[in-house]
Amino acid sequence: MGAGAAVATGATTPYSHLLDPSRKWYNNRSLITSSTNGYDGSMMNGLQSLDQWSSYFNNPTGGKLGLLNAIQNIGSLAAYPFAPYMSDGIGRRPTIFFGAVIMVIATVVQTASQSVGMFIGARFLIGFGLTFAANAAPMLVTELSYPSYRAPLTSTYNSLWYSGAIIAAWTTFGTFKINSTWAWRVPSALQALPSVIQVCLVWFCPESPRWLVSKGKDEQALKTLAYYHADGNEQDPLVRYEYDEIKTALEFDRTVVANVGWKSLFTSSGNRKRMRIIIALAFFSQWSGNGLVSYYLNKVFDGIGITNPTDQLLINGILQIWNLAWALAASFMVDKIGRRVLFLTSAIGMTIFYTLQTALAGHFQNSGNSDSAHGVIAFIFLYYAAYDLAFTPLIVSYTLEILPYHLRAKGFNVFNFAISLSLIFNQYTNPIALDAIKWKYYVVYCCWLVFETVFLYFFVIETKNRTLEETAALFDGDDAVETIAGHHAAGDNEKASIQEQSLEK
Repeated sequence: MGAGAAVATGATTPYSHLLDPSRKWYNNRSLITSSTNGYDGSMMNGLQSLDQWSSYFNNPTGGKLGLLNAIQNIGSLAAYPFAPYMSDGIGRRPTIFFGAVIMVIATVVQTASQSVGMFIGARFLIGFGLTFAANAAPMLVTELSYPSYRAPLTSTYNSLWYSGAIIAAWTTFGTFKINSTWAWRVPSALQALPSVIQVCLVWFCPESPRWLVSKGKDEQALKTLAYYHADGNEQDPLVRYEYDEIKTALEFDRTVVANVGWKSLFTSSGNRKRMRIIIALAFFSQWSGNGLVSYYLNKVFDGIGITNPTDQLLINGILQIWNLAWALAASFMVDKIGRRVLFLTSAIGMTIFYTLQTALAGHFQNSGNSDSAHGVIAFIFLYYAAYDLAFTPLIVSYTLEILPYHLRAKGFNVFNFAISLSLIFNQYTNPIALDAIKWKYYVVYCCWLVFETVFLYFFVIETKNRTLEETAALFDGDDAVETIAGHHAAGDNEKASIQEQSLEK
């Protein structure tokens, strides 16, 4: 039943000859947490186009509308001090379960809201629960995945943001003709769907083998690796390679570089490089102009004369399908093309298409030409194709892979914290700025996108075709890489010696 050593796959990795080419990507699970976040963004976009929702909550605008959008991220902020300690303390699975339960309860309250205060409170709780699940779930995916599918699967995790967005967009399109509050209560209720699935199925997933090793549960960790990577064969060469590397990397972090606390995120040169990239990617992912379309698409359409709710909701639904297709395609190219190429291609494409979108929006404001409005829509789609090449699939997978195990939960928490800060700023500022200066606000993002491109060119490091431990060690200098590589060399020599002795007998 064991997978055994396999023929080389063509990847230039020290473990490529150990990979089993028959192992399928769908042997991995735990990918749906991101759907909840995607659902929320698209749902709030759709609700703003519903007269039933607007009238029920007294037609919110400006700061009040910003608060209704931003409150989920404010809820997320409240949970950040606790999430990494739960993920590292009680494990990835229990933390996902805890967050999912909170989100289910909060969604029930949101659906039953009788006032704007009740709606805001429920959205705060959704954000609070989401932080726990979103902290643990991608780490479980990346720490459990078969090596050759780790980067594509972790990238797919964040790309499934759009699966939630698609459900929300088409649900609001289907309910907007209901002449009652159920036009917005039905989409609100369906936001619980990903969390309900998690509550029911998370216990069928294994715990992270890296977490198990960190807690001294080596035997269970080895069994988990063997079951999911080699059909239960604990002596499979790949399983032994991974197991030895995990133990070596954890011991290196614990005893050599003391990478164990919050302070260590910024004390060493390697960690400062990590945090510079991680925090930048978090802000870039929300400050690239996408926040306007993600949360205030109706205002963008109002600015180009598309005011019919049916048209707005229909375009929103099609856009989410377009986004999912591009994001998933990019997810499975990360190890073929590489992270750096995808990031730079994405940034250059966004800069070009957003600049053209800005020019056409300005032309429409001055001339009222409908062709300019149609051009804006076209460039929104092209802009998102560029965005989805890197900033949907890679921001989570790249962040997780460059962090060593003992810093992974804390560093990823900082990443999510930075995203929440950027979102809160966006969700408060965007509607106010759009009302005040209209299309001229787009120029700010055009300039920012140029800065992003320059930053990515100088600071993003290529990490393709490496194991999780080898990727994290890139930032700690040659000594760290050699320590882990040297352990493998010693291990390989020992195994070769054992095999030779066996043959002699």
